[in-house]
Amino acid sequence: MTMTINKLEIENVKRIKAVKIEPSAKGLTIIGGNNNQGKTSVLDSIAWALGGNKYKPSKAMREGSQVPPTLKITMSNGLIVERKGKNASLKVIDPNGQKGGQQLLDSFVEELAINLPKFLESSPKDKANTLLQIIGVGDQLAELELKEKELYNQRHAIGVIADQKEKFAKEQVYYPEAPKEMVSISELIQQQQDILAKNGENARKRQNVDIIKQNYEFKQAEVNDFKMKLKQAEEQLAQLANDLEVAQKDAMDLHDESTAEIEKNIAEIDDINRKVRANLDKEKAEDDAKLQREQYNALTTDINKVRQEKTDLLTNADLPLAGLTVEDGQLLYLGQAWDNMSGSQQLQVATAIIRKLKPDCGFVLIDKLEQMDNQTLETFGAWLEQEGLQAIATRVSTGDECSIIIEDGYSVENENHQAKPAPATAPSWQGGF
Repeated sequence: MTMTINKLEIENVKRIKAVKIEPSAKGLTIIGGNNNQGKTSVLDSIAWALGGNKYKPSKAMREGSQVPPTLKITMSNGLIVERKGKNASLKVIDPNGQKGGQQLLDSFVEELAINLPKFLESSPKDKANTLLQIIGVGDQLAELELKEKELYNQRHAIGVIADQKEKFAKEQVYYPEAPKEMVSISELIQQQQDILAKNGENARKRQNVDIIKQNYEFKQAEVNDFKMKLKQAEEQLAQLANDLEVAQKDAMDLHDESTAEIEKNIAEIDDINRKVRANLDKEKAEDDAKLQREQYNALTTDINKVRQEKTDLLTNADLPLAGLTVEDGQLLYLGQAWDNMSGSQQLQVATAIIRKLKPDCGFVLIDKLEQMDNQTLETFGAWLEQEGLQAIATRVSTGDECSIIIEDGYSVENENHQAKPAPATAPSWQGGF
């Protein structure tokens, strides 16, 4: 059962002399007054009465008073909480007349409801952890965020390598006229040697023609000189004539080949191979860059899947307020981090989280509500009523928005205050304040 404060009576606490307040059962009750009149003392007294001696002011008794502090709070279920006497002893009586103690109060009083600054001043990480604690997805979200971080770091490293490979590939010189494969100098030299050997054989055959011709001429002279040996010489001459004819025919079809092209290629082979190597390096760099980019894109897909899982996890969670979420360990509302929210948005988020932390605690104490203008106060009050929440707040003001005015330690009903009925449909907080 949600419990709120029906009535509170305070005497001789800090600046308070005697204050009696019956706050609205739900919605916003504003305690107004000028500075140093005792407004904050009212909230400190409630925190002390319900939260225990750890909230007891260091100088609890009003200065100049001889009477010890007295605190009495009546809750909506009839529970009565009293602290009085020299030691401010606690007495808790439930509607059935049974007595209890601080343990009973702790069962329904949420610490942050009476100590809102503890939440407001906590680190962004602690705020996010508080939210994750109440919706029960902290471990799952932490695991997904770790997975996302690992994938992101892996993708970043691959992206850097891909960029370097692409840059390196672009900077490489490319020679479109160069062959696809490296040229072998040994093959060119072998081709040169084969041609030189062939040309040498041709030269030998030409030389043979000359020798035979010389022999023919010599023998012909011998025939003239030695007619006695004519028959023998004529036979030799006939044979030589035949050989000469064959040799001449062979020599007529001979063509020497040039080694100039091969010699040029041998001279240029280093330059050709340099170009081939450059082309191969460029192609490899482009292939490496393409591979890295494919890995980068695959990791991007994985990261997006993890982020969608995080979104689905929080979307399906029972959040205390629409628009609340957690990203990278920070609590966000309507996409804004805590330090980018308005003061009124921060109060709204804190109030919603406090309610979710301990549903039985139906009230929250808010000090120094000057940050809200009257229109925002009305919207805040309407939202509180819609949620069935009670807020008791202080404000440096004596305007119509204040239901109680504290003057010199006493509570005074604000005659100009008129409780405004809640609208049929309470304005949404989605627009922010």
